[in-house]
Amino acid sequence: MLAPPQPWVVRMLEAERRRLALWLPVALACGILLYFALWNEPHPAWALAGLLPLPVAVWLARRAVLAGWAMGLAAAAGLGFALALLHAALVPPMLDPPRTALIVTGTVAETDLLPEGARLTLAGIRWAEDMPPARRTIRVRLRADDAARPQPGDMVRIRALLRPPPPPTHPGGWDFQRAAYFAGQGGSGFALGPVEILAQGGRAPPLSGWRATIEARVTAALPGAPGGIAAALLTGGQSAVPSTDLAAMRDSGLVHLLSVSGLHIGLVMGMAFFVVRGGLALWPGFALRFGTRAPAALAALAAGGFYMVLTGSQVPMQRSFAMAALVTVALLAGRRAFSPRVLAFAAVVVLALHPAVVLGPSFQMSFFAVMALVAGWEVARPWLRRDAGPRRWWWWPLAALAGTALTSVLAGLATTPPGLHHFGRVQLYGVAANALAVPLTSVLVMPAGMLALLLMPLGLEQWPLWIMGWGVRGILAVAHAVASWPGAALSLAPPPAWGLLVTALGMCWLCLWRTRWRLWGLPAALGGMLAGAVAPPPDALVAGDGRLFALRATGEVFVERRPGASRFVQESWLRVWGASGATPLPAQGEVAGGRITCAPDACTMRDEAGTPRLVLLRPPIPRRNERLPPQYAPREVCGTVPLILSPEPLRGRCPGTLVVDRFSLWRNGAHAAWSMEGRVLSDRDWRGDRPWVPPEPRPRGEEVLPPAMTE
Repeated sequence: MLAPPQPWVVRMLEAERRRLALWLPVALACGILLYFALWNEPHPAWALAGLLPLPVAVWLARRAVLAGWAMGLAAAAGLGFALALLHAALVPPMLDPPRTALIVTGTVAETDLLPEGARLTLAGIRWAEDMPPARRTIRVRLRADDAARPQPGDMVRIRALLRPPPPPTHPGGWDFQRAAYFAGQGGSGFALGPVEILAQGGRAPPLSGWRATIEARVTAALPGAPGGIAAALLTGGQSAVPSTDLAAMRDSGLVHLLSVSGLHIGLVMGMAFFVVRGGLALWPGFALRFGTRAPAALAALAAGGFYMVLTGSQVPMQRSFAMAALVTVALLAGRRAFSPRVLAFAAVVVLALHPAVVLGPSFQMSFFAVMALVAGWEVARPWLRRDAGPRRWWWWPLAALAGTALTSVLAGLATTPPGLHHFGRVQLYGVAANALAVPLTSVLVMPAGMLALLLMPLGLEQWPLWIMGWGVRGILAVAHAVASWPGAALSLAPPPAWGLLVTALGMCWLCLWRTRWRLWGLPAALGGMLAGAVAPPPDALVAGDGRLFALRATGEVFVERRPGASRFVQESWLRVWGASGATPLPAQGEVAGGRITCAPDACTMRDEAGTPRLVLLRPPIPRRNERLPPQYAPREVCGTVPLILSPEPLRGRCPGTLVVDRFSLWRNGAHAAWSMEGRVLSDRDWRGDRPWVPPEPRPRGEEVLPPAMTE
């Protein structure tokens, strides 16, 4: 008797059985995202509950393969949830430094050269005699006129003003406090006086002293922007790159060259491999007896590991080195090296070590780009092998040019979704810029830089750095030229987080499968990019300090700035709306075609029918040490307008109207409003009660007491 036909989905999964393992890092990432999506910190028992599918998957492995894989992916998601929860529990609590000037002592862990001055990363800090050394680091920017240059390991004392990591600029924005929480950072600040070196030569992180020395010698040999970029390529620090050149690199699509990752470690390991193999070939006895391939591969792996540690072991470098290690092992074993399994293994390693990186643009852009390149190589490889006969002389340079262009196109398309979500910009001419800058980096800049590192102990690094600087100037010329082209970088409204998730899953579906149903990932990827049309951005934003307000009407952005308003916050808001600039609200008059009407004491925003939807109060700005009289919401506004915004505290009640005033901002942070829908969202509403979110502040007179026994 014939068995009944299997469902179509089962047949497709059977055909893709060898590709199911590639979804393990995807499931792991989904479990991590589930942890970060929660509003409250989960109980540790939930981490154990997430691992329950694992024994079921093992039991089904030989009985029902597809069901076993389904349970295995569920177990991977549970493992990701457990890893994120465990990682958050093991991280030391956040610091809460006083908001006044302090005398801070600590050990220098890192030094960063800036276009003007320097910045220190201090570990084991204390600002009181009876205070134990803090388990978090802080960054302190030295004064520009401070000639002292402490080195990693030095004990220093600084009079500084510290502040904790800032909250998001708007609900749903990038969470600086969460990033600092998992990075071990406790805050930042600036020095109020010169730094005092108390002791020298203490314990410092691995190679941090070398990193500081290399950065100083490179910037001394190459002043200005070329030195900053050369130091970034050799040490991983971008702090010495001037902001104008960094903006040109970003708008031209070349900023990835500054973030050391797969391209750089590939060049370093490739150069080490060919140099060592060529050197061993000059030793015939050794080459004939032991061969040259395996020793050269091991030397390349050691060079890549050293370069990773030297540049700070950043997440893209960890991914690249994990892939390079597997590629080396595969080459030594005679297996295919450039495969999606290598990428999957690297993703699992990085996510297991640093679960929180799944939320950041560095991880997302790095893995999206490599996943697209691996999938593109899998598609192109059979076509390239189809005609493997003798080639004409012009075929190889043409193939190299086409390969560079195709690589830039694939990587550019893959990194567009996370780049648009995090930065709100799209670079249109990245292919042209990379076609010129990447070969220059590969052939001239990086080889000269590696030679400079080798000759630096002998004091002979000047002429290799001169060659490297010449190549860097060429890259900068390309960056500034392409960035000046019309429409080089477009500002677009970014898709929401759930839209990026849909796009990511669609890209994974497109790149990880082999059969034709992989094409189903295209509409999902495109649909996620268009999610902003379904979830429109807010039409009003309020900064957490009450010093900046923004209204959006008829596609334009209008701002109300109070003294001390942050330019950074305003630029972040412009990215939310995909706008290139903002216009100050007038002292009196109409803007946005009459949708916004301003008077000296208030601005009113109306809908298309002319109905008032929002009122922004404009109380007088107090002078220094002046206290304003109590402010009240206008009685004629209460009950007639859904929302009132005020930079000052409002006394009394306002029935029928939602009020966002200085008290609201003090308690709940930045606010976003959809005035046409009558909806308001605060930063605390969005982030919830998590370890990296500061507790809700209490009034000064309210005493915090433990509960009574009966409670």
